[in-house]
Parts: sequence; C-alpha cells; structure tokens
Amino acid sequence: MKVLYKFLAFVALAGVAACTEDIIIDVEEGEPMIGVEASFTDELKRHEAILSYTAEFYNQNEISMVSGATVYVTDGVDTMYYYEDPEQHGHYFTDSVAGKKNTMYRLCVEVLREDGEIHHLHSESIIPDNVECIDSLVVKHFNGMNDSVPTVFLFDTIEWLYPYFQSLPDPNIIYMPMVTKNDTLINDSLRMQMMIAQGGFAGYYVNGPEMLASNKEIPIGYFRRSKLMDGDRIHADLYSITADYYVYFYSLLLSNGSNPMLGAPANVSTNIQPDGEGVGWFFTASVVSAETVFRK
Repeated sequence: MKVLYKFLAFVALAGVAACTEDIIIDVEEGEPMIGVEASFTDELKRHEAILSYTAEFYNQNEISMVSGATVYVTDGVDTMYYYEDPEQHGHYFTDSVAGKKNTMYRLCVEVLREDGEIHHLHSESIIPDNVECIDSLVVKHFNGMNDSVPTVFLFDTIEWLYPYFQSLPDPNIIYMPMVTKNDTLINDSLRMQMMIAQGGFAGYYVNGPEMLASNKEIPIGYFRRSKLMDGDRIHADLYSITADYYVYFYSLLLSNGSNPMLGAPANVSTNIQPDGEGVGWFFTASVVSAETVFRK
C-alpha cells in the first residue's frame, strides 16, 4: 500500500511539473532603429551591406527592409558605393573591389526618413594585417592529449582540421576560419564558428612544436568520418579580424534565441554611430586561403 501511495504521489507531482504556463515578460520597446550588417575585406569581390529596421522583441512578422538608401565606404581617397539589388530590397552590393590591409575604412549610410530628413549613420573599422599564408591543412584524429575535444559523435569517429601557419606577433589580432567541404560551408551558424585568439601565443607557429608543448593543438573545424569521401575538397579561409568584432560576435552568440534572460543585461554592442540610432556591425577583415584534398 505504501508503494501505491508513493506511486500516486509521484504521478501527481509529475502532473504538476508538466503543467507549465508561459510568462510574457513586458519588454520596453523604443523607436525603430536601422540594423546594419555590412562587410568590406581585402578580397576582390562584391561586398554586401544589408539594411533593415529593428522590430519589437516578440515580433512574428517579416522584418522590414530599408530600401533606397545611399551606402558607401571610403578610405579618405577612394570611395566605393554599394548598389541595391533590385530583386532583394535592403541588400546592397559593391562592384568587384578589394580593400587594403592596415587601412581604416568609413562606412556611410544615408536613409530618407518619412519626415523628409536624411538619417545619417556611419562606422569606422580597420582591415587588420594577416598572416602571409597558410602553409598547409591537415585532416586527422586529435592527438588525445586534451579531453575537452571530443573524438566521437553519435558512434562515429571525428576527424579534425588543423591549419599550420606563422601567426602575427600582435596579440590583439583574432583569426576566424571559415571552412567548406566541396564548396559547402560547414560552420554556417554562430555556434559552429571557431575562433583563434592567440593572446600570449601571438607570434607562435600555429600547431608547431613550440605551441604543442605549451598549448596543445588548435583545430578549426571537424567532420564525421562516415561523411568524408576520398577526394573531398577541404577549403579554409582564415579571416584576420579586430578584437572588438570578436567581442561583438560572442555577445551576439550569447544573446541568440527567444529567451530574454540569456546573455548580458544590455543590448548587443554595435559600432554603428550615432549611439541609439543604429544597431549591427560594420565588419572588416583580411583573408588568406588554403585547400587540401582528403584521402582515405
């Protein structure tokens, strides 16, 4: 009988625990601002800027895009304009141009407001220096000296991608790798993105003997062994980014989702000025690339 009572008590408690009520938190909303997602690098390509209006926290409707804006970047000598794609409102592209390393660029955005006034936004960011090259890419098992790096996934062996290159002596430069397999990006979400913050290891040969003795190996991506085929092309772009973008990236990662309790108790940082009129980031970087072919 005591067992029956305990069972019934458990069922009753389970029923109470299963009954949950959604709590709607009253989030104070301000005037809509302009969201800016713009990039400019030293790659010879069409660089993109995406402009949209911010929405209320619980908004379920499609985000309104900013059309008809004037957008350009300048280094004080040359000016490169972004032109709106007629098939994608709010998406602006330059002609095929390339920025220069160690050069400061200023992004300017001009939007005609409903009251007839011009809304001016701007941002400045430098294209950092980058390594001379990536000497090689190697796909292999992890050496097993670091328990924090998993070697299996769903009973499948994990193969890790390791770059080898001479890092720069500047401890403030962050390396952000973008990895593709057969032209398909594998780290296409915030949570799959890896960063290499050299810090005290700036100037080391990444994954070389000295670094192995001090800091173990640093992978930049991984693959499930069963998904790797002989002849797969593995390509890595190593972006050299500024430290403030590194902070922005992780604050965005922590604030991602619908739970207002996640992340810091403040808005995600932005380098769009003036304060309180724009959100987002003007992203600059320099890029070096390498490629390897996987062989079983």
